[in-house]
Amino acid sequence: MSALALVAHGLVKSYGDAPALGPVDLTVAANERVVLIGHNGSGKTTLLRLAAGLLDPTAGAVTLCGHAVESLEARAAVSYLGDQPVFYDDLSVREHLEYVARLHGNDEWEPQATDLVERLGISERADELPTTFSRGLRQKAAIALAFVRPFELMLVDEPFVGLDQGGREALLVLLEEAHAAGAALLVATHELQTVVAAQRVVALRDGAIVFDGPPSEADSDSLVR
Repeated sequence: MSALALVAHGLVKSYGDAPALGPVDLTVAANERVVLIGHNGSGKTTLLRLAAGLLDPTAGAVTLCGHAVESLEARAAVSYLGDQPVFYDDLSVREHLEYVARLHGNDEWEPQATDLVERLGISERADELPTTFSRGLRQKAAIALAFVRPFELMLVDEPFVGLDQGGREALLVLLEEAHAAGAALLVATHELQTVVAAQRVVALRDGAIVFDGPPSEADSDSLVR
């Protein structure tokens, strides 16, 4: 395992003449828990999507667990939980879980999948198509998919949107367990409990990092904005 879970160097994303991010330099150590905060449009989602390999940078580069972001090794090491879950039209939740788990070498997926859907409160819907679900249920299905596979780094974008209290509590526990098991976490959220539990807070404004330090030293207004 690399000592650094994520390294972003000189990372820039622009759309034509409109800058969306950067230049940004950021490192996340192995097993470090980092929270991204910032107002809408600050660049949080852009940074996470660049780190997940879902966007191509205008300039700069990202390495994940010692591997280039576009490599198979990086994709195997990183689990991404986005703010807009995407599913196959013809697969049930359970079929999605089997597909994702086996794709990443988890052939003993069934007990873990059963535990995840029970903890997230969707066990009775596990044989249904998540494309037919409400926003909250879709988010719970996406959470289960993110955790059913092995990972060294999890990238998470506003995971609490649409979740009921039970779902929020289950996700907080899953994040705690993943961190305790050695994973690094980079989470964009306004959930105060998650921010306080982090080891570092990184604040973005207009595509630039304006704070990087412990939660106790961050501007209290920015934590709940």
